[in-house]
Amino acid sequence: MSTRSRPRCVDKLVCGAKGGSMTNRRLATRVVGNSARGFTLIEVMIVIAIVVALGTLVGIAAMSRRSEANQGIASTQLSTIRNAMKLFYVDFDRYPTDEEGLRVLWDKTALSGDEADQKKWKGYLDEPMPNDVWGRAWGYRQKSTQGDESKYDVWSNGPDGQEGTEDDVTSWPKEGSDSGSGAAPSGSGTSGR
Repeated sequence: MSTRSRPRCVDKLVCGAKGGSMTNRRLATRVVGNSARGFTLIEVMIVIAIVVALGTLVGIAAMSRRSEANQGIASTQLSTIRNAMKLFYVDFDRYPTDEEGLRVLWDKTALSGDEADQKKWKGYLDEPMPNDVWGRAWGYRQKSTQGDESKYDVWSNGPDGQEGTEDDVTSWPKEGSDSGSGAAPSGSGTSGR
């Protein structure tokens, strides 16, 4: 009877100091190969959870910044409207009527008056600005109810759309402030234009 002899392992690190068969070497290679193959499902799920948590934090911070940016844009739009109102006043010695509204600042057809007024009209805003940054129409009154009746009121109800709340952007200063674009006080305050 003949017995086949198994080849001896030549790598002592894999097979051991005494040497071993090729079968031991194949087994050792499989064990090493399986552990170096990749990540386990749990490891991948932990990484995904961390990425989602970080993405949520970044999203929340970005939305907060967006809200602040929109508030700044609305204040800038109000400033632009106020400057156009000053130019209109210089040309017509009055502010737009309630019927003309802010539209007269960019649309000559909104001007109520004779032909002489039509000739004096210039485009006071380069682009129409009927709505604030939140998509709602700007409020306008020819005679201010916030103090000096010789002035006008222009306002945006802010992101919440509610009049008289802290986030309103107005042409009159908020109580305790000297600047426009504050909250709309209810019936009192001074007109700051």
